[in-house]
Amino acid sequence: MTAHDVARLLPDVPVLRDLCRSLAVLEAVLSPDWESRYHSFDTSWGPGEEMASMRNGSGDEYSIVFSAGGAYIRGFDHEAVMSPYENDGPWPGVLDSVPDAFRHCVEEPAFCDEDGTPVVTACLWRESGDGRWRVGEIEYPDDESDPDGSAHLFGLLVDSSSEAFTRFAEDYYGVPLDLDAVRHVYALRPLTQAVVYALNPDLTLHDLAQDLAACRYPSSGE
Repeated sequence: MTAHDVARLLPDVPVLRDLCRSLAVLEAVLSPDWESRYHSFDTSWGPGEEMASMRNGSGDEYSIVFSAGGAYIRGFDHEAVMSPYENDGPWPGVLDSVPDAFRHCVEEPAFCDEDGTPVVTACLWRESGDGRWRVGEIEYPDDESDPDGSAHLFGLLVDSSSEAFTRFAEDYYGVPLDLDAVRHVYALRPLTQAVVYALNPDLTLHDLAQDLAACRYPSSGE
């Protein structure tokens, strides 16, 4: 899989944004410690911008910036053959065609290293009004099944089923999950104390207030 395959499988921007919010809320319930979470969502990332993020603690990550102009996705797999640290900078074509609406994301310090090199192996974008996701013109290395890390990075975005998250979380957190509770959050239904308890009996809705506000996720308050 490459970013081009991901582009054909990703949902529209509003659907992707809702999926990212659900992922962030589920992780907030499962992992009260922010440092241990894979997925997060920040509705106050920047003026008129929101950001979904993933980091696995081993150096792999993605960032998705949502704005009125559309959405920009940056992914980095530290072991990918297309790593900028293996090729004296970003792989040719990965960033070359990013439109002006998202050039500031390419240069965003949070997405670059201390030398200003963009930390990226895969990049996708979709401008408001565009009918599909876009990727640069890239000649991928031969004989590599996942050259830019896309399969590794974006699996839960291209398979947006509750079952996919349940499999991931049970493996990562090592505990069984209530699939109906996961489906409740995936449907963006107001979070209830019963759903929270089904996922984490040691947590309350009150404990999640800040995380729910960050995701603009509804709560029943009971």
